[in-house]
Amino acid sequence: MEQRHLGRTGLRVSRIGLGTLTWGRDTDEHDAADQLKTFWEVGGTLIDTADVYGGGEAEYLLGRLVERLVPRRDLIIATKAGSVPDPYRRFDGSRGYLLSALDASLERLGTDYVDLWQIHAFDTDTPLEETLSALDIAVASGRARYAGVSNFCGWQLAKAATWQLAAPGIRTRLASTQMEYSLLQRGVEREVLPAANDLEVGLLPSSPLGRGVLTGKYRDTVPPDSRGASDQMGPFVEPYLDEAAGRIVDAVVTAAEGLATTPLEVALAWVRDRPGVVAPIVGARDARQLAEALSVESLSLPDEICQALDDVSAPVHRYPDQDWSTL
Repeated sequence: MEQRHLGRTGLRVSRIGLGTLTWGRDTDEHDAADQLKTFWEVGGTLIDTADVYGGGEAEYLLGRLVERLVPRRDLIIATKAGSVPDPYRRFDGSRGYLLSALDASLERLGTDYVDLWQIHAFDTDTPLEETLSALDIAVASGRARYAGVSNFCGWQLAKAATWQLAAPGIRTRLASTQMEYSLLQRGVEREVLPAANDLEVGLLPSSPLGRGVLTGKYRDTVPPDSRGASDQMGPFVEPYLDEAAGRIVDAVVTAAEGLATTPLEVALAWVRDRPGVVAPIVGARDARQLAEALSVESLSLPDEICQALDDVSAPVHRYPDQDWSTL
């Protein structure tokens, strides 16, 4: 699999990442092992997890599998910290909490370092410089090799990346930002992606298949064994089942038929090759689904297909993104 530099750093990652959101919850150890081995055998390196996935079980499961199945040196392990199971405070970006969470992640993962440590979300109750100082300490101490953020809007990302470059002392350059990005969710193109490109921060798209909707499996109904039918994930999928999303899915299906491939591959190839994207993060129920996603490595969409998909999924960006005098 092709490897790409993550932002303006020396870290190279596979251009498709393996997500572990369902590990330890919907994906058991056997299926997780099959996925990890399948991913590694085709040259995949980037494994994305978080301390809250499965209540910590995803990290624990990954830690059990590494070395037993795949050499630690062959993987780029990325995890996140900052989300908290508290109805009154969803995120905690305080230095004390973040560093404690990192230590707990390392213990569950069974490793003394992670390759990429990310702040899971922006915490409005903690000064940003305090949150970022946790990244500096983690890297300086060797517990993390590189650092990034996740779910930061445009101004938050720009402020964080600029602070890291301009503040006195040795600061850790932000390598990445992880955001949802797909043909059904192009909101990052408004401010996040331009900021990331300007500051040379690599984008790691999550949910690149539109929460599964872009595979076409929801065109006629909600399959009873799908995420959309579950009590926990149904509300996550439902926003992408409207009429506008249906038109985009129809276009993806048409493109797939013309290219003799699958809607999954078309949707994934589109986001993988967008300017500024380093590696979309894909999750799968089992190794078979993952293998289908990984087969996108050999697919490059023709320019006319990309343009048609751009047009049908184009987000509405007016003032101040367009010239105000023409509106």
